[in-house]
Amino acid sequence: MASKLIVGTFVSLDGVMQGPGGATEDESNGFTRGGWLPAHVDQDFNEIMGDVLERADGMLLGRKSYDILASYWPNVSDEDGGAKINSMAKYVTTRSPKDVDWSNSHVLQGEAAQTVAELKKSTDGVILVQGSSDLLRTLQEAELVDEYHLLVFPVVVGEGKRLFSEGTVPAGLKLAGSRVTSTGVVHLVYEWAGAPVYGTVA
Repeated sequence: MASKLIVGTFVSLDGVMQGPGGATEDESNGFTRGGWLPAHVDQDFNEIMGDVLERADGMLLGRKSYDILASYWPNVSDEDGGAKINSMAKYVTTRSPKDVDWSNSHVLQGEAAQTVAELKKSTDGVILVQGSSDLLRTLQEAELVDEYHLLVFPVVVGEGKRLFSEGTVPAGLKLAGSRVTSTGVVHLVYEWAGAPVYGTVA
């Protein structure tokens, strides 16, 4: 018994993942460039996101991302896409106690590297990490990420939280799939492949 942990992330061409959905989505650290995603949403994008969500059996979120999603999705009807995400298991990582009332939500209290490792061992299927930049750093350091689903947007944001920031643990990745949407968003699927292979070009 073991789950696969997949990271699904919207990222700009310069690696920023902060505040894609709206101007006030994540204003931490004085970020004022939120909302760079909506202009590029099309049918292809919706199909990709639908496929990613359909594959997931559960969702893992940091405390802030949980609060953002929990304020929106419970009010979305089944017909508009709420059925899948509202019914699946949601796990929120936190070092301190937290009350959760979104359906099928569970609190993983403690150090995320330990609680998520235990979650992977005790469950089956696919667990999706959506957003949650602070949590991602911990998961990367603990080598708990099995697969990345990156949607790379044709925009340079210039500042903000990045998917792979300075100090990220090195990792080798294997390309497992790709697709380009009509608005130029590139969907890349990478599988974790252990440590990078270093060499010299002859």
